Amino acid sequence: MTKFMDVHHGMEGITADELARAHQADLDIEQDEDMHFEATWADPESGTVYCLSEAPSAEAVQRIHERAGHKPDEVHAVPLHI
Repeated sequence: MTKFMDVHHGMEGITADELARAHQADLDIEQDEDMHFEATWADPESGTVYCLSEAPSAEAVQRIHERAGHKPDEVHAVPLHI
């Protein structure tokens, strides 16, 4: 499987609790696409949220996020990492 970094914009003011709930919503259904969300980070001031996952495709990442209620604005494959 490939690693993906997805980006959400427009989440200004997000709190740690809100970020944790959004991440948990992804974790609760990620198995439906045979994937795993590894981590998430947020900058409440800019409203940018980043999620790292391992998935069979960018479309799988998109579908899980949409179902969880927070569609990403960008999904990028990250095939090379150290």
